[in-house]
Amino acid sequence: MAYDAEILVVGCGNVLFKDDGFGPTTIQEMEKNLEKRPLPDNVMTIDAGTSAPHYIFSLPNPMWKKIIILDIADFGGNPGDLKILSKDEVPQGKYQDPHSVSVADPLDELPEVEIVIIACQPEKVSSPFVEYGLSDIVAQAMPRAIDMVYEEVNK
Repeated sequence: MAYDAEILVVGCGNVLFKDDGFGPTTIQEMEKNLEKRPLPDNVMTIDAGTSAPHYIFSLPNPMWKKIIILDIADFGGNPGDLKILSKDEVPQGKYQDPHSVSVADPLDELPEVEIVIIACQPEKVSSPFVEYGLSDIVAQAMPRAIDMVYEEVNK
């Protein structure tokens, strides 16, 4: 993990609520395969879980040039569809932590940083009921999402 990172890749979501675990699960998959598919030295990955606003607020790094966020969002696609969103395209009502802090709000505090959100259309979010594990269609989207991260990192 690079502590002098210029690029931060953050997985957001709650693994206890079905497809909401897309971000953290995708980060874990990436980290598991770093020996076979390394990231450049200037990239740091974080499984932020449900604490994304905390991470974005408390880990300011003046060297960050880009933040790539992996999360679910209801953008009107089919389950498992992926879409790159800007912070201005974040659907209303999404990106809320349990304390109603919007993840998009702290992103506005980083005007010099390029923000890329790789969003996956969920099939099912089980909140408030616990249901661990991604739906098959969302799990199948993870390799494409990882490819998208590598494309963004190498731009």
